[in-house]
Amino acid sequence: MQLTEIFTPGTVLPKLEASTKRQVLRTLADAAGEALGLNPKAVFEALHHRERLGSTGIGEGVALPHAKVPGLDRLAGWVACLEQPVDFDAIDDKPVDLVVLLLAPEGAGTEHLRVLAQLSRLARDHHRCARLRGCDSATALWESLTGPDRRKAA
Repeated sequence: MQLTEIFTPGTVLPKLEASTKRQVLRTLADAAGEALGLNPKAVFEALHHRERLGSTGIGEGVALPHAKVPGLDRLAGWVACLEQPVDFDAIDDKPVDLVVLLLAPEGAGTEHLRVLAQLSRLARDHHRCARLRGCDSATALWESLTGPDRRKAA
């Protein structure tokens, strides 16, 4: 599966304003719910439940929140650069300013795990993350996330 099948220029938020982890998740859940025809509250609850199991703040200012969502029929993703970093209970205790969200259907097999692994590798690429943080438009952010090689996620 290509990252371009999961992320589109419409699922990119280059300058998200939020002051807490909860606000970040709520804003992303609202955007996802609206775009996917799902109840935003259900999306938020799935994300919140996953965060209670352990923070998805993976360090170096990056978070990869993810959840299985009832009613979803495909993998869907959002990426957001935050205007100001927020505390995300990350493993390195550093605030987060780059958030990559992945939503999966309830019955998702291993495909979403392969995509999460791909996104985790991308998040550990300091140069790529710096490029993402430097984008000032949704299109630029999407192109930086999915290109230039547009590597497969699986």
